[in-house]
Amino acid sequence: MRITLAAVGRWKRGPARALYEEYAARLTWKLDLKEVEERRPLPAAHLKAREGELLLAALPAESMVVALDSGGRGLSSEAFAERLGQWQDTGLRDVAFVIGGAEGLCDDLLRRADMRLSLGPMTWPHMLVRAMLAEQIYRAQSILSGHPYHR
Repeated sequence: MRITLAAVGRWKRGPARALYEEYAARLTWKLDLKEVEERRPLPAAHLKAREGELLLAALPAESMVVALDSGGRGLSSEAFAERLGQWQDTGLRDVAFVIGGAEGLCDDLLRRADMRLSLGPMTWPHMLVRAMLAEQIYRAQSILSGHPYHR
């Protein structure tokens, strides 16, 4: 199973990126980060729509799309692992997690999403969400393999 993380914004060196890279390197699943960015100064609504277009274009064809959204469903680490395990066991080839920009995700992208996932009611920096998601994917892999990391 291949996992894509499509996100608005481009990394710079720093602790959040180092943390993401640490967990991404631990994965046996292939994790591909696709960053998109609109550099033109657009009004908020237009920017949100344009970022949505860029994110949709970055997704692998026919992937299971999981939108990171504050209005989404919160899952325990065990339930998240179970969901990834089910997708893997059914032969799903591509799962794509989508992280929007400061304005959030546009309606077109939310309609395209097969699932909306929340990392909790707090607001997190978008760059840190990448690292948090990579850690949870690694934790899910550990749970599924019976590795003691999760304890």
